Amino acid sequence: MTVLRYLKYLFLFVVALALVLMAMANRETVTLEVIPADLAAWFGLQYAVQLPLFVVVLGAVVVGVLVGFVWEWLREHRHRVEARTQKQTAKALEREVTTLKGPAQGSKDDILALVDGTGPAR
Repeated sequence: MTVLRYLKYLFLFVVALALVLMAMANRETVTLEVIPADLAAWFGLQYAVQLPLFVVVLGAVVVGVLVGFVWEWLREHRHRVEARTQKQTAKALEREVTTLKGPAQGSKDDILALVDGTGPAR
């Protein structure tokens, strides 16, 4: 194994240890309300859930990362479309080159083909 692989495992271990320590230190229960209390009373909807604080924090991090990934994926859409178009153009040009060379010219050098007389007359 390389040194970088060990460093990666060490980093992952430190992050996991930090997460476990944070979870152990923040076990108290908090109440999450979807709608503020005054507005909930006005609408007659009251939805609240009680969760440990570390679940709220880790959930917020996960939601933030997912929103970031989706945002970046949407932002890069035009780059993916352009790359797909370039790839299709390259394949079309490769087919055109093989068609123009023909089967007889595929394995011969252009100069040798001219000397042998089998090449295109110019």
